[in-house]
Amino acid sequence: MSIWEVILVFVVVVLMLVALLANVLVLMCFLYSADIRKQVPGLFILNLTFCNLLMTVSNMPLTLAGIIYKSQPGGDQICHIVGFLETFLTTNSMLSMAALSIDRWIAVVFPLSYHSKMRYRDAALILSYTWLHSVSFPIVAASLSWVGFHHLYASCTLYNKRPEDRTQFVIFTGVFHTLSFLLSLVVLCFTYLKVLKVARFHCKRIDVITMQTLVLLVDIHPSVRERCLEEQKRRRQRATKKISTFIGTFILCFAPYVITRLVELSSVVHINSHWGIISKCLAYSKVVSDPFVYSLLRHQYKKTWKDIINKILKRSSINSSALTSESHNRNILQLNE
Repeated sequence: MSIWEVILVFVVVVLMLVALLANVLVLMCFLYSADIRKQVPGLFILNLTFCNLLMTVSNMPLTLAGIIYKSQPGGDQICHIVGFLETFLTTNSMLSMAALSIDRWIAVVFPLSYHSKMRYRDAALILSYTWLHSVSFPIVAASLSWVGFHHLYASCTLYNKRPEDRTQFVIFTGVFHTLSFLLSLVVLCFTYLKVLKVARFHCKRIDVITMQTLVLLVDIHPSVRERCLEEQKRRRQRATKKISTFIGTFILCFAPYVITRLVELSSVVHINSHWGIISKCLAYSKVVSDPFVYSLLRHQYKKTWKDIINKILKRSSINSSALTSESHNRNILQLNE
């Protein structure tokens, strides 16, 4: 293998390990915390985590094998199943992120009616549509034999081997990415920009109250005044950073792969095989970033996984001390004998 292929293999292995660890930790938090399970967004995060875990254990290992052996790993039947899963899981993940953005939009823009607009039944209906939407495209692709091993991406994915089906495949690919990537991106931008608008409005109101308070408190210490102004600045930037992260990671991870898939349909442009695998790795990196962006860096999840770790360490410490005490007693008995 060349140095580029060794680097790509290393990147895929790291992505697999981090994605597996992070998504398992999210699943553990969901199972451990009753408060997380009670929240409606927890259903969307659970669905996203399920997609990420299945992608990690099914598609990423075969892509790794495809990079190493430069050929289709396994038989045609396995490749067709994995290609079907790749199309289904990618679409389901995108729509799950869009569902999370809709949930945040309703919670921020319509806080008083949130519990009536977003109930478990409503979340279940959204997830049902997500699954129905996601499974329809791979079913069509599989029925038309448009799933197989693609050397450009070293993975089992959408692939047309018959030149006579080129026009139909181009139309299908365009519709697929329009109703998965583009639709999810539009929903993300619309909802989160609305959320940002409301957040900035509330920040301005708080800033006015803060400035009025600072003016009235003439004898306030300068350091306290500076801390208030710094907190005011951080508050304005916090919502912008979060929303930029949500939209930015989505575009950064999926856009290069989607654009490459669309450019590939043109016979004029030649795409380097290394770039094809890199774009695929960028799409896989969303599996790694999702647990941190949507779950693990939030206060509730931080507290939960810290509680889990502390409980495990405490239990192991108790077991260790019990074993040490038992060993000590055994040694004393042996000496007395």
